[in-house]
Amino acid sequence: MDNSYKIKLENVTKEYDLFRTKSDKLKNFFNIGKVDVPHFWSLKGISLAIKPGETFGIIGVNGSGKSTISNIISGIIPQTTGTVDVRGDTSIIAIGAGLKKNLTGAENIRLKGLMQGLTIKEIDDVRDSIIDFADIGTFINQPVKDYSSGMRSRLGFAIAVHINPDIMIIDEALSVGDDTFYQKCVDKIMEFKKQGKTILFVSHSLSQVKMICDRVAWMHFGELREVGDTDEVISHYRQFSSSFKKKTAKERKKYQQDKKRQQIEFSIDGYQQSLINDQVEVGVEVKQAEKNIQKRMYGQVLPDKMSIATRMVVIIAILAFIFFAMVNVSGHSITKSLESPSTLIHPVQHKVR
Repeated sequence: MDNSYKIKLENVTKEYDLFRTKSDKLKNFFNIGKVDVPHFWSLKGISLAIKPGETFGIIGVNGSGKSTISNIISGIIPQTTGTVDVRGDTSIIAIGAGLKKNLTGAENIRLKGLMQGLTIKEIDDVRDSIIDFADIGTFINQPVKDYSSGMRSRLGFAIAVHINPDIMIIDEALSVGDDTFYQKCVDKIMEFKKQGKTILFVSHSLSQVKMICDRVAWMHFGELREVGDTDEVISHYRQFSSSFKKKTAKERKKYQQDKKRQQIEFSIDGYQQSLINDQVEVGVEVKQAEKNIQKRMYGQVLPDKMSIATRMVVIIAILAFIFFAMVNVSGHSITKSLESPSTLIHPVQHKVR
């Protein structure tokens, strides 16, 4: 096995369909007729690798695709195209991520532990440590829906770091809470670093990223703008931020609108063709290049629309369901109904004496 990476993304995109109505969404899923749906590409072809034992940071402005990447890596949402290879169990720490709001904090501890494969005894062994770390007092026995965002984040962080994850994903989880809890979190992250665990750290706080991360990726409106040494990437990002702030409000708005329009107008076919052209340039035959890229782009992806064969199966299943329902209402046996379908239309008439 190639041990040069713990997490690897190749040509990963994420498309969101901006459906106007629920009926449009159903028509699109069942592939019925033509539905004109605007598309928004949150990720526009991301390729990167995170090494084993590395603390890897992701920075960028709001809407750049940071959380989308963390959610794809953790398995919360699927990618639209590309391959995602994660070698280990992940645990994502975000504000309220994975917590069931109708359950109490204590019930969430047990649920999350069971989901990560822990036994009841193992959960009971770490339960008190989780409660002590979260420091939410008697609220541990209250429904999570009654928690503040800070309390949800503290509980989520406490659970995640005590179930011994192989890969820890932290998405803005240190942005809430007081200084005491923040320091506890940093100490725990540093402890994980010493243990050689792989950490993905998503944050707007450049000081936190600089203190914790070995390398950094700068995401910019769905694109991977730069990846490399922490100090170097943060320096370039600060230069951009400084330059952006010097623009007028009108110029800043136009820049953001242009970037978002590019995310809407992004062509997946054009991107795929560019990858094919890259392979052809290094000597791969066109047909082989097309086959390679097709597999690389869609090998892990399930279709988001029904194929013709699937639609036929669904239609047959619906007709069968209607048939058996009518048989049940008619009072006749299935054999008799098959021999004489008219009995379904005229149910058994009981004589009244």
